Amino acid sequence: MNLQKQQRLIIDALEDIKAQNIKVFNTTGLTSLFDRIIIASGTSNRQTRSIASHVAEKAKQGGLSVLAFEGEDTGEWVLVDLGDIVVHCMQPAIRDYYNLEELWGAKPVRVKLLPDLGTPPHDLADEA
Repeated sequence: MNLQKQQRLIIDALEDIKAQNIKVFNTTGLTSLFDRIIIASGTSNRQTRSIASHVAEKAKQGGLSVLAFEGEDTGEWVLVDLGDIVVHCMQPAIRDYYNLEELWGAKPVRVKLLPDLGTPPHDLADEA
């Protein structure tokens, strides 16, 4: 599966379970370990764990391997390593504190998201 299809699979899984503030970043020039970082927020520890579990489940169904699944015990920050894509599911306060967008955010990726509360679809790059 090519990178764009993997990315779409993950974004769809995040949207299925109502993840918030989804951001996608191209990390190709920054590291050779992975090509994309996807960051999303959940409203509670329970939802953050649920988001990450759903992403891992959908990734496996799509033929991707889950290389690592970390942080499920607290649910404040759950990482799902899918090889080419690393997904960070975070509580808003933890996300604000660690500010991964500043670290990895040099190259936002334009992707279409489902509309939030009746707003029209938007590109992630427009928010960066």
